[in-house]
Amino acid sequence: MTKIEIVQKLLDTKVTAIVRGVKPEQMPSVAAALEKGGIKSVEITFNTSGAAEMIASLKEAYGDRFLVGAGTVLDTETCRTAILEGADFVLSPTLNVDVIKMCNRYGKAAVPGVMTPTEILTAIEYGADIVKVFPAGALTPAYIKDVLGPIKQVNIMAVGGVSLDNAADFFKAGCKCLGIGSSLVNNKLCDEGRFDEIEARAAAFAEKAK
Repeated sequence: MTKIEIVQKLLDTKVTAIVRGVKPEQMPSVAAALEKGGIKSVEITFNTSGAAEMIASLKEAYGDRFLVGAGTVLDTETCRTAILEGADFVLSPTLNVDVIKMCNRYGKAAVPGVMTPTEILTAIEYGADIVKVFPAGALTPAYIKDVLGPIKQVNIMAVGGVSLDNAADFFKAGCKCLGIGSSLVNNKLCDEGRFDEIEARAAAFAEKAK
């Protein structure tokens, strides 16, 4: 996929599942549950053991049917590793302009972490495609709405503290997409083999996205 196609698919999918701490052998079942539930975008955080290998195996198994991103990317070295393993997009908890440049160099979507209006605009000026407002739960949907007043042109992904209870509020505030962590995929469900519950949660979030 081209970078434009990746960004459009992220915006169309609306919900990206954040996978942190999941074991490599659990990942195929997690991905299958997410797809059945209607979510076809997943971020594997790089503080998860075997993250690079999981990105590669998912891209091999799903190809363009599934967006696979790398999360918790703090530097260009990790960014390049993720891209070489097949990551479609790269997310960071902070604003690192060199990571944005690396993504643009290789035609991948850059989603840096931002908080303030200054950071949001800086990220866009350096070529970010979507900005990840984090921690969104602490900032609240009202914050997103206020920020979009003067900066309407930005694509915002809300991440951190987003749940089924507030997902609709973030969409109404103007978020184009959401990143969902433990409210969707958590280690307890995976360890207990409750992938049907992950599928049910995915379906519930997909319904909110409509």
